Amino acid sequence: MSLPSSHILRKSLLTGAREAEGVVVVIDVYRAFTSAALMVHLGAEKIVLVAEPEAVLRLKRESGYLAVGEVGGKRVPGFDLGNSPSRILAAGREPFAGRAVAQRTSAGVAGALAAASRSDVVILGSYATAGAIAQYVKGLSPPPALVSLVAMGAGGEGVTPEDEACADYIEHLLTGRPYDHTAALRRIVAHECTQKFLRGDQERFPSTDPIYCLQRDLFDFVIVAAQENGQLVARGVDVRG
Repeated sequence: MSLPSSHILRKSLLTGAREAEGVVVVIDVYRAFTSAALMVHLGAEKIVLVAEPEAVLRLKRESGYLAVGEVGGKRVPGFDLGNSPSRILAAGREPFAGRAVAQRTSAGVAGALAAASRSDVVILGSYATAGAIAQYVKGLSPPPALVSLVAMGAGGEGVTPEDEACADYIEHLLTGRPYDHTAALRRIVAHECTQKFLRGDQERFPSTDPIYCLQRDLFDFVIVAAQENGQLVARGVDVRG
């Protein structure tokens, strides 16, 4: 059953994350929550979302967490991996299976942390999990009165087409509103948000990352974040019947 379009609230950037209400889907296609989906797929037991790099390194040092993420798009010294889906996938299952991950990113993670205080549920959104997100949200009982779709954009500060288009796609899945993925891809690929990867001239932006980030509905799980012992902890939730 589709949700009424009046139940969907569209927001963008960190400002929008702070204003989001109800069931909140924080969307970061390039690259945080595509990376998160791949880490769950590779066996990560949980992902702790962390604001500061120093806190990630402390969790690594004191509790053996895998440290993943970026500042300014670059892997932080001492982190095990950066924010690259292609490099996460290349690492394979061994680093992730049964492990706790501490993730820090400038847009997606920051947005999830900002949204957590006002939301009923925080979901980490990407094309890779969009279908599962829609299935999960439509299966909630009682049905949500409000679903906030928050497109995080570049660093949480500038609107970008990949996150807005992913929000369009999730809204389409929830409400039936028309969505044209071919047109969305044309806008996304032409934009600097993708071209900086395709040029292949910056080590922090692997040219293969967009291939993984723009795949729709790869996984049958949704990643839901909730407060646990003072931390915002994300876990995969299987939506298969």
